[in-house]
Amino acid sequence: MSYHTETLVIGAGPAGLTAGYLLSKHGRDVLVLERDPHQVGGISRTVSHNGYLFDIGGHRFFSKAKAVVDLWDEILPDDFIERPRLSRIYYKGKYYAYPLKAFEALRNLGLLQSAACVASYLYARARPIREPRSFHEWVRNQFGERLFSIFFKTYTEKVWGMSCDAISADWAAQRIKGLDLGAAIRDALIRSLGLKPRAKPGEPVIKTLIESFRYPRRGPGMMWEAAAAKIAAQGGRVLLDRGVDGLSYDAATGVWTVSVQRGDGSRETYTARHAISSAPVRELVEAIKPRPMSTFQARALQYRDFLTVALIARSRADFPDNWIYIHDPSVLVGRVQNFRSWSPEMVPDADHTCLGLEYFCFEGDGLWTSSDADLVALAKREIGKIGLIAPEDVVDACVVRQPKAYPVYDEDYRQNVAMVRLELERDFPTLHLVGRNGMHKYNNQDHAMMTAMLTVENILAGHRRHDIWSVNEDAEYTEAGVSGAEEALGSERLVPRRVA
Repeated sequence: MSYHTETLVIGAGPAGLTAGYLLSKHGRDVLVLERDPHQVGGISRTVSHNGYLFDIGGHRFFSKAKAVVDLWDEILPDDFIERPRLSRIYYKGKYYAYPLKAFEALRNLGLLQSAACVASYLYARARPIREPRSFHEWVRNQFGERLFSIFFKTYTEKVWGMSCDAISADWAAQRIKGLDLGAAIRDALIRSLGLKPRAKPGEPVIKTLIESFRYPRRGPGMMWEAAAAKIAAQGGRVLLDRGVDGLSYDAATGVWTVSVQRGDGSRETYTARHAISSAPVRELVEAIKPRPMSTFQARALQYRDFLTVALIARSRADFPDNWIYIHDPSVLVGRVQNFRSWSPEMVPDADHTCLGLEYFCFEGDGLWTSSDADLVALAKREIGKIGLIAPEDVVDACVVRQPKAYPVYDEDYRQNVAMVRLELERDFPTLHLVGRNGMHKYNNQDHAMMTAMLTVENILAGHRRHDIWSVNEDAEYTEAGVSGAEEALGSERLVPRRVA
């Protein structure tokens, strides 16, 4: 069967649903296709297991972008709660508050180790590596070699499955932007004295140091289920169980033809004037026929996959953290989520707790292909070793696998993305890439939403009014509203370079 729509959106995650919501709000004909047969939201969905709710990775609703915050309130006006932000680092049997508390860190590390960390930091500041290329070099410049080895190396290599020397400095600059040891120590001393740090007028908030965040009372999936429902109420459509496996563009008519396969093997065909894709770049380029010349570069883009083992247990003692970073190399788990601290409504039984143990892997490797029973057994052993739950108190468990959770920033990713972008923008003027995987940018959901918001403005204007690739991870320019973005972007534009 064949169907027509003005704009077809691939993927019903935050970026895709934001585009669908805004286009349908403006009366445009829009169709959102989602591969998942059961629910929308992508990595921002909320999973339910026997009445217990958990999300995939933890999603704080915090943004400097007023336009994004206003949109959250518009889509989900009555269901946000304010939650304190609390997380810690587990390292060699001890817990460190994160952000750091100076006196606690001094006590845990010991005087000699602490002095060595400060000396290492001062040396790095006096003799920085010029133009750092790797994650290791960037963090070493900001924090010193010794703190890098204690608080960055093990966790980062768990997350990415590769050496910190092979990870681009871009990832560090994006994810820990604005924070160095000096800022951390000043903040830590203030916190150690029981005071709240205050930003100076006009000084940007460092995301790593925020005190609280908003959160839907039953998880982030509430936001995206509500967005899908409002798209339908506004005349748009959201269809599940539709995996896009073919796209072709007729330059003479300006029409896209999109082929879709459903879980039962049946096929559907859609035509559209505009195509918005939040699908992984590698998958999108593979689906375009005839095959683009940049297919080789797209195939070189890598992704890190992710699985959560949720353990439901009798609760002997609760702890307040939203999550705990596990920097200890003696266990495989990378982070532990405490879902009650995200929202009490996530855990229906006051006598039980639900913790999510997060394991980072590659699709098809030993962890990914392990049976659910083996993964639950591993998680019980490791949570017991950390000391958060006694393994014998676990009464239920659930495993969720999430492919392509994180686009990998290896040393070649920037050139590869630039080549793909150059060709797609030149040959397909009505193809729009949005979101984390759609643009191969490791960003948060507010950033993903902003790329979709600007894309919708481009479509409504009839030309590429905004360069969405210049949206930075904090979307700082949007304080003046979405429509003022182009003027404020200025020198931050990323122009793709031709590669010989």
